[in-house]
Amino acid sequence: MKFTDSHEWIEMETDRIARIGITSYAQQELGDIVYVELPKIDKIVNAKQEVAVLESTKAAADIYSPVTGTIIEVNTKLSSHPELVNQSPEQEGWICKIRLEEAAELDLLMNLTDYQAMLNGA
Repeated sequence: MKFTDSHEWIEMETDRIARIGITSYAQQELGDIVYVELPKIDKIVNAKQEVAVLESTKAAADIYSPVTGTIIEVNTKLSSHPELVNQSPEQEGWICKIRLEEAAELDLLMNLTDYQAMLNGA
């Protein structure tokens, strides 16, 4: 699993397909998620481009793609159960799957140790 400084995560499923979601830290900061605007399947996105919007009891938050690629699947469970993002942000609450354009972009993201250091202000 790799992380962005805007608190998204990406986890490879195959050599070209990955799941994207938000971190546990991000869901805690947002509070109770009440609505998820999922991306369109077949949408082509660039790294750091908005792919989804989460609405919570506190605010709405844009979710950005960690990599460039094509959205190939969305987590339709979130339409009727947005709370999955709070309950299981890094498992059941994933937002979409993307087919990576350039796997080398993963090297630009943080590993867990670096992400935790960023959260701790190191």
